Amino acid sequence: PLSPLSPDEISRLVTAGRPTTCPLDPIPSSLLQTISGDLLPYLTSLINSSLTAGYVPSVFKRARVAPLLKKPTLDPSDINNYRPVSLLSFLSKTLERAVLGQLSCYLSQNDLLDPNQSGFRTGHSTETALLCVTEALRNAKANSLSSALILLDLSAAFDTVNHQILLSTLSELGISGAAHAWIASNLTGRSYQVAWRESVSAPRALTTGVPQGSVLGPLLFSLYTKSLGSVISSHGLSYHCYADDTQLIFSFPPSDNQVANRISACLADISVWMTAHHLKLNLGKTELLFLPGKDCPFHDLTITVDNSLVSSSQSAKNLGVTLDNTLSFSTNIKAVTRSCRFMLYNIRRVRPCLTQEAAQVLVQALVISRLDYCNSLLAGLPACAIKPLQLIQNA
Repeated sequence: PLSPLSPDEISRLVTAGRPTTCPLDPIPSSLLQTISGDLLPYLTSLINSSLTAGYVPSVFKRARVAPLLKKPTLDPSDINNYRPVSLLSFLSKTLERAVLGQLSCYLSQNDLLDPNQSGFRTGHSTETALLCVTEALRNAKANSLSSALILLDLSAAFDTVNHQILLSTLSELGISGAAHAWIASNLTGRSYQVAWRESVSAPRALTTGVPQGSVLGPLLFSLYTKSLGSVISSHGLSYHCYADDTQLIFSFPPSDNQVANRISACLADISVWMTAHHLKLNLGKTELLFLPGKDCPFHDLTITVDNSLVSSSQSAKNLGVTLDNTLSFSTNIKAVTRSCRFMLYNIRRVRPCLTQEAAQVLVQALVISRLDYCNSLLAGLPACAIKPLQLIQNA
């Protein structure tokens, strides 16, 4: 069951949240945080009544969907290039945080989280996910084993989650009573409006999916897909996930001539699991890397996924980092260097108009952040390989 929170705990929840104001908020979130001390008795009563009754007020289940272009370089006239992000009211996210804390604690204490899922977990990140994958590949290579790395991507994964399957999964994990009723209430009766420029659509009912932009959505999705791990492991493949990005690893000796068949069989079962869970593989973004082991020959590996052929490539982008089939990261280093030089050039052009502090903020946000992202993956590379990044750092 969900336990009521003390006024101090609720005060911390309200003041610790980012003051992101949504059009559905009656007052700015920053103002609500400022006056939260005066409203604390009412906020405490509201949140604790919801937790103990297992009920979410309908006003908290409304969303304003803002389509965001996935990348600035994509065609803005193609609807497939947008990500539907749900803007939710500040109080609804505060209520979700109250549930998230207790739910995460229960799952951790009972060891119910998938250890191979790095998405949205404390102490985990895209960097830890990539470290786990690259270390597995390096260990295989050191043992004279070749490896195949398959990068799976799902189409609109969060939007197609089936509520009944999710609630059944939660029951199997021992989530019952008010906690189960609260999540069921939070999922049902939701509505959304799409905002585009100055226009807002009429409200529409939302009968599937977990909102992108919600606090609980990522955790619920990871629980929804937890059983996929056993499907992958049954074929002898290892895996690691970050939210809906799944990375499969299969290491094998050079004498194994059934590699393609074994991987294809695994992917066929994954496809069956996906269909049963109302999810769909995005074949256009499925990538395959073949990494030959030490003193092992290179193979032009091809696998079959849903009657489509996927051939191995020399490099593939994974969680924002370009991996190559030798793990030299040369392609990624070149891309980061080029991007940072471009940013430095533009900052230099406007430098006369900037204060020292503003220039430092720009360099930190646009250059240093790119150099820092997943830089632990470069550990052990020769100095000549990372010299271009060092020159950017010195600049």
